[in-house]
Amino acid sequence: MSRPVLCRDCLAEDLPAGSPARCRACGSPRLIDHAERTTLAFAHIDCDAFYAAVEKRDNPDLRDRPVIVGGGTRGVVATCCYIARTFGVRSAMPMFKALQACPDAVVVRPDMAKYAEVGGQVRALMRELTPLVEPLSIDEAFLDLAGTQRLHGASADKVLARFARHVEASLGITVSVGLSYCKFLAKIASDLDKPRGFAVIGRAEAVDFLSTRPVGMLWGVGAVMREKLEGDGYRLIGDLQRAEERDLMRRYGGEGSRLWRLSRGIDVRTVSAEHETKSISSETTFSTDVRDIETLTRTLYVLSEKVSARLKAGALAGTTITLKLKTGDFKSRTRTRTLNEPTQLAGRIFDAARELLLKEADGTPFRLIGVGAGALAEGADADHGDLADTRTTRDKAREKAMDDLRAKFGGAAVVRGIAFGQSDED
Repeated sequence: MSRPVLCRDCLAEDLPAGSPARCRACGSPRLIDHAERTTLAFAHIDCDAFYAAVEKRDNPDLRDRPVIVGGGTRGVVATCCYIARTFGVRSAMPMFKALQACPDAVVVRPDMAKYAEVGGQVRALMRELTPLVEPLSIDEAFLDLAGTQRLHGASADKVLARFARHVEASLGITVSVGLSYCKFLAKIASDLDKPRGFAVIGRAEAVDFLSTRPVGMLWGVGAVMREKLEGDGYRLIGDLQRAEERDLMRRYGGEGSRLWRLSRGIDVRTVSAEHETKSISSETTFSTDVRDIETLTRTLYVLSEKVSARLKAGALAGTTITLKLKTGDFKSRTRTRTLNEPTQLAGRIFDAARELLLKEADGTPFRLIGVGAGALAEGADADHGDLADTRTTRDKAREKAMDDLRAKFGGAAVVRGIAFGQSDED
């Protein structure tokens, strides 16, 4: 007996018409047809090629062109659009290799403040569906919609399809949705049908679905563990399914038991709304190694402004400021300072980071510099100062005026002198 399907475009629930199957109401082929679709509540939502999608939204001339978001020739690809991916470009690929693979690509420098703002808008829409939203990064999160059917007047699959339509119409970007009975499989499902995808993995097919997949698909199995498993004869998840749990525990300890359970689609983790971003940072890789303190300082200020913008967009503040440096031979230096109170201000972030930089600037050439804010707190708790501190109030007023001008006229409307190698008093 045929069962009704859900149309992702018009949200009609009806039997499909014709072959191949299409919605009888609107003719769309984008149908959700799964026996368990109305009973599942765990979802993973992932924005499609997020940074590149935002750039294409804001610049229609890029719509049909391959776009790479990333650094200079010595940097790496932060993300790329799906057109660029057809040429073999991938995230984390060195930029020079990406441009060799796709020489006609348009390279856009990352604008983390803008991405944080859009990510926050997506997150706000998620929280309209359920309070149980667990962010994984700026552009993806787990949701638990169990018990929300009465609130929304629809099962989770329909609510999520409606959400995807709303994001696309209101924010101009697209998302892919994975729906299942546990977090592990929901995350896998969201990657099966990108972009604008919606995939469902139910209990009935979980074991068979996993059996033919490589062990590297299991949550928590990185390159080292994958090589170890393959060396021991466990190349596919099905190989783990056929093993005895005690044998896997004998080989891998507690990790063996976890892998045995995941191979069978057993994942008891819950969606935790308490999961929070631990830090916000920005870094850049120089096209040639830099030892000049003025250049390092100027770059550090620009990065501090980017961190400040992301903190403000997320209504967050940082209590610890971390300086990151990487030498020409790829050795890293990380130095941290704890402030007296949380801050959102670019000036205070920069002041703390510059103190750390001056202690490290010993003539060593650096290929990378970065700054981050950690030990995050609510933005409302930031930059209060005390009765004897008049500078904080003045700095807050100055930065607010600058932020207002940038919001009205664009990011380049106001640039402080230090960004050009001048003092603020010049």
